[in-house]
Amino acid sequence: MVKKLKTKTPARRKAKDARPHARGQRAVTKHAASNAQHQYIPWRTIPLEDLNPLLQRQFVVGQEIMLARVLLKKGCIVPEHSHHNEQLTYILDGALKFWIDGQEIVVHAGEVLCIPAHMPHKAEALEDTVDLDVFNPPRADWINKTDQYLRGEK
Repeated sequence: MVKKLKTKTPARRKAKDARPHARGQRAVTKHAASNAQHQYIPWRTIPLEDLNPLLQRQFVVGQEIMLARVLLKKGCIVPEHSHHNEQLTYILDGALKFWIDGQEIVVHAGEVLCIPAHMPHKAEALEDTVDLDVFNPPRADWINKTDQYLRGEK
């Protein structure tokens, strides 16, 4: 009687190679392979940064995103500027008037403005305002404190 040998076809080899290795080793997932760590950061633990008499901010930086809490007193002007970062502005309280893309837009509490990268924009606080800004990627000029346009410096 002739015994038939099992041969490994390319499909069987591929399936075998995809299985976790023996001795309790597990396949490494993309998440487990990264060095990213979660962060829990209450706003009250982040000092307020005074940029000028009418403007304060706090921010948290992730790997590819930044969340900023910006406090603007009525009459505060954020001069026209642009950046390579995409921006989402969500007004928690108050109202900001934006000049953007040839338009004037008032964003009130509960509303969001999406600002594409490289689009010049300016804002004025119509009342005391609390705003959350999300940036992708994080704003290097904010992190490095080279954002003179907010500090009234030239």
